Amino acid sequence: MTAMVWLVPHTHWDREWYEPFQRFRLRLVDLMDDVVARAEREPDFRFTMDGQMAAVDDYLEVRPEQTEAVRALVARGQLAIGPWRVLMDEFLCSGETMIRNLEMGWADAARLGPVMPIGYLPDMFGHCAQMPQLLRHIGIEQAVVWRGVPAEVDSHEFWWRSPDGTGIRTEFLANSYGNAADVFGSGAAAERLAARLATQSQWYAGDFLAMYGTDHAAPLPSLMSEVAQVDSDPDGPRIKVATLTEYLAQARHPREALRVVDGELRSHARANILPGVLSVRWQLKEAMARTERLLTRYAEPFAALHLQTLPAHYLAMAWRRVVDSSCHDSVTGCGVDETAVQVLARLQEGEHAAQAVRDRALTAAEALSPAGSVVIANPLAAQRDDVIDLTLPVPAHWAAVGFELPGGRVVPAQEVSRPPAELARETVPAGDLPRLMHRVHDRELFGLQMDRIDIDAAARRLTFHLADHGDPDFDAIAAEARLRSAATESGPGTVWDVVTEDEPRRRLAAVVPAPALGWAALRVAEVTPPALPTPTAESPTAGPTSSTTPAPAGSTSETGRHGIRQGGRELDNGLVQVHVDDDGTLTVVADGVTLRGVGRLVDGGDPGDSYNYAPPAHDVLVGEPARVSVVALGSEGPVVGALRVDRRYELPVTSDLAGRSDATESTAVAMHVELRAGEPFVRLRLDWQNVTRDHRLRLHVPTAEPATVSHAQGQLAVVERGRTAEAGPVGEHPLPTFPAERFVDAGGVAVLLGRTVEYEVVDSPDSPDATAGGTEIAVTVLRSIGYLSRNVHPYRSEPAGPQLPTPDAQALGPCHLSLAVMPHQGSWSAAGVAEATEAYLHPVVVTRGAGPADGPLPSVEGLSLLGAGVDLVSLRRRADADTAVEVRVVNMSAQPTVAVLGSDAVPVTAAALVDGRGGDQGGLVTADGRVRVPLRPWEIAAVRVDIGAPLRS
Repeated sequence: MTAMVWLVPHTHWDREWYEPFQRFRLRLVDLMDDVVARAEREPDFRFTMDGQMAAVDDYLEVRPEQTEAVRALVARGQLAIGPWRVLMDEFLCSGETMIRNLEMGWADAARLGPVMPIGYLPDMFGHCAQMPQLLRHIGIEQAVVWRGVPAEVDSHEFWWRSPDGTGIRTEFLANSYGNAADVFGSGAAAERLAARLATQSQWYAGDFLAMYGTDHAAPLPSLMSEVAQVDSDPDGPRIKVATLTEYLAQARHPREALRVVDGELRSHARANILPGVLSVRWQLKEAMARTERLLTRYAEPFAALHLQTLPAHYLAMAWRRVVDSSCHDSVTGCGVDETAVQVLARLQEGEHAAQAVRDRALTAAEALSPAGSVVIANPLAAQRDDVIDLTLPVPAHWAAVGFELPGGRVVPAQEVSRPPAELARETVPAGDLPRLMHRVHDRELFGLQMDRIDIDAAARRLTFHLADHGDPDFDAIAAEARLRSAATESGPGTVWDVVTEDEPRRRLAAVVPAPALGWAALRVAEVTPPALPTPTAESPTAGPTSSTTPAPAGSTSETGRHGIRQGGRELDNGLVQVHVDDDGTLTVVADGVTLRGVGRLVDGGDPGDSYNYAPPAHDVLVGEPARVSVVALGSEGPVVGALRVDRRYELPVTSDLAGRSDATESTAVAMHVELRAGEPFVRLRLDWQNVTRDHRLRLHVPTAEPATVSHAQGQLAVVERGRTAEAGPVGEHPLPTFPAERFVDAGGVAVLLGRTVEYEVVDSPDSPDATAGGTEIAVTVLRSIGYLSRNVHPYRSEPAGPQLPTPDAQALGPCHLSLAVMPHQGSWSAAGVAEATEAYLHPVVVTRGAGPADGPLPSVEGLSLLGAGVDLVSLRRRADADTAVEVRVVNMSAQPTVAVLGSDAVPVTAAALVDGRGGDQGGLVTADGRVRVPLRPWEIAAVRVDIGAPLRS
């Protein structure tokens, strides 16, 4: 039987990679000019535009006059566009970002004609577990993948299934998206095609998919004539030039005949997955996570619920910055330095836009709250208690303070410190006194407001008094005149003391309640001092101390009744006890679990590149600090306790493939350790200056028991992974390093994360394997590398790109990482790790009241979401909606559950299920002001609810 060859002309277009965006775009314009002209000239020509609309939009921005020509080609089926905005990295952005990517790309493509209804994923570095469900959520029923497919797949088709059971027919590009890229143009197209069929046809039972295209390449001008010549041979294969849409519209294998593959695709067996991108250019990963959270959990929900006029265009602009930065050669950091600079700037633009919308959404709260009060806004969809830590004016004579809540109740506050009131002191010649007023910008000085000036002529002392609000009637011209008079009366040659003084302030910490997705106003109030131990200032200590070992979790202690005990090298909040050991690591006790060696740092050589880690042939691991000291921060109290562990390491200056340098450079790492009241975890923040090159730094957290598997949360699922990675013949060393977006859990300990990191479960240094001893979670905090790709790489047989220097990827300069460590009994689910992570990642926002000073303290509740295992993914109001908001949720558990939206304070009056593009999927019954949405394990659902937004007090 003569084979049918489906020839799909296409290009894989990296918007930015080894050249920055605008340099690539000029080449894109040339390519698209050629494609449009050829398609108009040759009716049988077809072209698939890489599944992403960004390239089409980039072209039409330069060639707007070609819009109608492109629209005509799309209508005739000659040009396949969409459905994505960009081809993202699936592990370095959130699940919501991928949904918005599809939503945006689909809408952009639909304005030009029919959308390619295919989840085209040709070059992502592996695929997340929930991708089949995400595609179905948008309405897409077929996917196309290449990297990450496991060895068990032996056909070009398989059934890919998400954790909730949603499956999708998936086409496997067994020999990449360019398996026919070199067939034409050599004068021997028939022979080359025959050879390709002979070596690849085992994947196909009949029709053969020939992907004619590669990175940034246009089809040859002679393509259609060469196709006609090959097709004219009656003994040769038949060739049909087609789009992917046409190929996948043909009859397929029955669903029952397909192999089922569950969950994420991260196998090295069939193609390189280039896992090192997870840990290079940490700044991009941090900016992506921070901006995504600002948009999904602060800006959009607060605007949807509390703003009369929705800044829809501004939010869309912010989302476009985020989505465009999620490209698989953008946030990954595997491009040249110019590309990374542009991606970071784009993410920062998105972050600033999200901040602006968040802050605007709280302006009504500020206006309704009295001046001098603070406003706390809660991004969680349930009432919560959270810690606030802020510095406020407090009358000097007050012995102790708390915070008055709406309704009159007062909660105690911990006084952490008292900043000095004197901000500056200088001596000034009398003749210069009037000019001092030139420092005042309007009424601002030192970031505060002018309240008054005091002139003591006898003592020749001038005092500037500042305050948060100051005197609105302060007259700078009159003040300058007074100073001119004082200078004249004082006489020439005299010198004055000039003091700038703030109003009395205290740094206060308190645990305060906050309503679900709402806000409340609080203000400081004088209270009777509690019967607490007198705070003592701790001096820096080094070496062994006389402090005792932490008490076992769950034991009765003074801490449990009176707050946080802090002394020397210890912290204890009644739930978690922390002791700093002599080597600077921590012993952490919680929930009956004791961990020793938390926070151990291990630095090794890495002469690899942005795609893959590579150890030197003779590596030198540095894990012992040269010096350790401990500094207590703040004072003992009921709310927060903190200390800082300072460690200094002597690290080799650089590495190459042979080994690490003999020369070393001293690196100081500060680890801030904090316990807060009621939290079952210890917060850690690392700060250091990276001064060495070509190395990998990892933070180790011991497990409570040997771990054979790990669980990591990311992209709307928790994925179980073993301790090995599947190898294959493709030439990439199968490292068992994996991504974690929000937490990683193994062996009775969870590490809560502020950004996506790479982790590995490794044997403890004193055990040869997990069965003989302990294990540790090793979190990569930094990979410092100097090349985009290396042609010679010990862990990869072929280059992943051109060998170009990337000096900025050495990440020299200030670095930081924040995370939390949570020991626990039982599984991550039973221990509430996901719920703890949710609270950790989404603190309340604090702003200041601006209404009449004598007004009451208001409180406004937002939309409530309840349900075991239910996570809020996003909440927004679409531009065309007046009172309805759209809520996306996910059941982050392996058990069925019910999501309950609404409350007595904010009832739901109508509700409907919607798909990922906002399309109606059927009404839901509301009762008692609530709507109940049943959810399968791991199911994602979107619900449109009418609650009368925006909300008012």
